[in-house]
Amino acid sequence: MGGRRLAHLRKGLATALCLATALSPLLAPAPARAQEPMTLIRDTEIEETLRLDSEPLFRAAGLESNSIRILLIGSRDLNAFAGPGVMAVFTGLILESKSPNELQGVIAHEVAHLAGGHSARSGEMSQAGLKPFLLTMGLGVLAALSGNVEAGAVLASNASFFGALGAMGYSREQESRADQAGASYLEAAGMSGRGLVNFFDNFRYQEVFAEARRFAYFRSHPLSSSRIEALRARVERMSHVDAPDDPESVRRHAIMKAKLQGFINPGVAIVKCADPKADYPTRYACAIAQYQLKEPDRALKLIDALLVEQPDNPYLWELKGQVLFEFGRTAEAEAPQRRSVALKPDAPLLRVNLGQTLIALPDDAKVDEGIRELKRALDQDDENSVAWRLLSQAYDARKKDGLARYATAEYNYIEGDRRQALIFALRARDLLERNTPEWRRANDIVLATENDRQVMRGGRGG
Repeated sequence: MGGRRLAHLRKGLATALCLATALSPLLAPAPARAQEPMTLIRDTEIEETLRLDSEPLFRAAGLESNSIRILLIGSRDLNAFAGPGVMAVFTGLILESKSPNELQGVIAHEVAHLAGGHSARSGEMSQAGLKPFLLTMGLGVLAALSGNVEAGAVLASNASFFGALGAMGYSREQESRADQAGASYLEAAGMSGRGLVNFFDNFRYQEVFAEARRFAYFRSHPLSSSRIEALRARVERMSHVDAPDDPESVRRHAIMKAKLQGFINPGVAIVKCADPKADYPTRYACAIAQYQLKEPDRALKLIDALLVEQPDNPYLWELKGQVLFEFGRTAEAEAPQRRSVALKPDAPLLRVNLGQTLIALPDDAKVDEGIRELKRALDQDDENSVAWRLLSQAYDARKKDGLARYATAEYNYIEGDRRQALIFALRARDLLERNTPEWRRANDIVLATENDRQVMRGGRGG
């Protein structure tokens, strides 16, 4: 593909991240509220739950689900945002939601902003100038939320990523329209609108706070009592107002919250471990908490007990493999990670975990297999920079210098380091056989970055 095409493919993520900056404002005169560390979390299980919660609402709004990228942002702040082609949900919002209907209510409101095009105005998003997040994978980055930088990096913990750009926000008229449209989408999907009303009602007090003290969500989505009452009156007249939550949605929601709690607040989750009658989400959170608290043997004991009950749960096998790998038991990690991939072959993040383990084994055949697994993952999700970094390491281990430099160029391009991307792409182009797929993609990166004057001023390396 040509350089223009490559640049277009990469543009979506950068746009989404600029939106994150613009719509999650950190106001300059706001010393009373410290900035929360933020990460872009990749986790197959949670992403799947958010997608299942959102798809009926996308359909009700006439939006193509596959055209909307759902981002999970790790922050204790209560927030969400939507913009062209992207919707983001913060972990703080998920943990604050008391039911799937509350979370789906907020999603419905954001879908209404998407359908109404409310966020696409005045060019503010394209001017944000945000460096792209480093995409990360799976369980390891979740650990970053609790400060465990050995297990996952905090990717955007300072103002260089989420600057004081001012509130983009929405007008009161847009908010009111989004309330009404969101309620209509919930009704069309057979869901109650009470969750959205209850969510707003729980945070009614936000309207009396100074701007700096409000949750980020209510800084960009101003709340008022009259707005809540207007929404309540509409919802109470709807035919599905008393519709209960779907039991499967309740189950998924509980597991999602438990998983996040285990990573973010392991000390809290661990308190419930002593209850022998604890439900699955609680015990799942306990296993994750033990892993977070650097007690791998206790974590593995809990995971094995859960696997007796759910032997075909790919996420338990994923967790077991992750614990073993991160605590230096790489050879033992291979089997559970293979099992997770076998149970969910269409999940690229699980393949990345397996590939990471295989390329760490002292066996050339395993390294070659790991390369194949990483390439299969990238066929499904070519914007996972961790997969590109691992692939570059594997190629380097196998003395494939051209391919190693090409993979490093892709890694840097996704991260937003255009100068390093150009340097490695130029070197890869010199080393690779001309007109191979990798040579052409390296050439695409060169064409997409070479004319950038700022990049060229940085010089050409080797």
